[in-house]
Amino acid sequence: MIVSPSRPVTLPEAVTFDLSPRSGGEPYRIFLRVPPGEPPAGGWPILYLLDGNAVFATAVDALRVQSAWPLGTGVHDGVIVGVGYPTDAPYDSVRRSWDLGPPPGATYPPHSDGGPDVRTGGADAFLDFIEQELKPEIARRTSVDASRQAIFGHSFGGLCALHGLFTRTEAFSSWIAVSPTIYWPDTDLLGKAAQFERNKARPAGLRVLISAGEFEQRLAPFQIGAPDEDKRRAAHARSRTVDLAREMAERLSGLDGVDCAFELIGGETHMSVLPTAINQSIRFFFGYSPPTSDRLKPKMT
Repeated sequence: MIVSPSRPVTLPEAVTFDLSPRSGGEPYRIFLRVPPGEPPAGGWPILYLLDGNAVFATAVDALRVQSAWPLGTGVHDGVIVGVGYPTDAPYDSVRRSWDLGPPPGATYPPHSDGGPDVRTGGADAFLDFIEQELKPEIARRTSVDASRQAIFGHSFGGLCALHGLFTRTEAFSSWIAVSPTIYWPDTDLLGKAAQFERNKARPAGLRVLISAGEFEQRLAPFQIGAPDEDKRRAAHARSRTVDLAREMAERLSGLDGVDCAFELIGGETHMSVLPTAINQSIRFFFGYSPPTSDRLKPKMT
């Protein structure tokens, strides 16, 4: 038996590079996948992923596999961009708290012994970086369809996506918020939603997908009887992730020019929901998607 030397695994068609904000500060690790071959005449549709370290590879493989067989999947190819941090870990919890937390924000205890205080409230600067610095860099590297751009966020990232939808609506044509932490204090997200509702000048044709896992507001079977059962029940009662996500989708789906859907993803918790939600988002943005009235209609239970 002949065994070749071990080699690092690479992700085909994908590269990374670091991009520092013009205003200064630490760089972001950008993950970029561009399809092979010539782009469409109008440029590639493009999906931006928050928490890029954690979700980029899953999204790329989901798109590559399905777009290779569009008549079997309904999914067509496009560009994927992950926005993350210079680390091999899936998350930089301190930086993401600042970047994804809408203003005005607050200060919280360190995530680890001896670590820095955790601050929120930097989402506007972060979204400005994506719009004013990252998007032009991606457009420099490949042909992009500026009219077909989406953003995906999970948990705090889902909160950031909804904040972006309400405060800079024209930045993306599609907005995807998975398990958004709508309950989070010091964000006034519901007030921003009300302003969005009153804005008669918002662009038409907005598409919004909001989803949550089945076990984000009640215990999964394997959690029943666990030592932290009471703590989890209290956290569910405080966050009301499923109820608030569904209520937000129902609220937005009643607005003119907004096609908003809600999906309850069966069998998943707040963290296990990610792979299914990523694939669902690939199909929502890159694939055939009937009107909300025929698919993913907010479910009343």
